[in-house]
Amino acid sequence: MDPRCITPRYFVSPQIAAEDLQALAEAGFKAVICNRPDAEVPPSHQAEAIRVAAEAVGLRFEELPLTHQTMTLENVAKQRELAEICDGPVLAYCASGTRCSIVWALGHASDMTPDTILSKTAAAGYQLDNLRPTLEQLTDKS
Repeated sequence: MDPRCITPRYFVSPQIAAEDLQALAEAGFKAVICNRPDAEVPPSHQAEAIRVAAEAVGLRFEELPLTHQTMTLENVAKQRELAEICDGPVLAYCASGTRCSIVWALGHASDMTPDTILSKTAAAGYQLDNLRPTLEQLTDKS
């Protein structure tokens, strides 16, 4: 488990395991968002297994599987809503944390500059410079 801070309320991580949920709860996380489709992982790491472990330690669990095809503006808005309705830090995970970082970045294009967004994701270890044109386009529409 490797939680990386994008903001004090939004962290991303590569794939987590059921055994990680107790430590996440103890670290103060309030919710977990799974952005990884079940088809990418064995049953032991699929959303339902993580959900059971998360709920057993008192964490809210949300599932929003993302792929290139499902990275829609609707899902971007839903991810932001899932993260913001929580009363504390949220951990979003996928294979590497990149999808979770991209969906966060796209979701904040209306209220942060591309430079700010890219600096936050870079600080967490995700170089998303290729996303700049899309962020600029979204910023221009806001």
